[in-house]
Amino acid sequence: MSITVARKAELMKEFATSKNDTGSPQVQIAVLSHRIKVLTEHFKVNKKDHHSRRGMLKMVATRRKLLDYLKDRDTAQYEAIVKKLGLRG
Repeated sequence: MSITVARKAELMKEFATSKNDTGSPQVQIAVLSHRIKVLTEHFKVNKKDHHSRRGMLKMVATRRKLLDYLKDRDTAQYEAIVKKLGLRG
């Protein structure tokens, strides 16, 4: 259910703003989006797993806050990451 080290490294490489970037909002949003996608698939099979659902909702809220922050700071980066990840309908 969790993200693998290799997948996390791929996401960091793809969304990093510099060579050793691991904590920029873009990277954090990408990692959270992947974890949310994996949990969404998990809930299709395990409908009564409410404990994990609560954790996922916390992740969604954190991603929302990071997206708001990025939108305020750099609108072009915000629009690029939203398009690349397929967020916003």
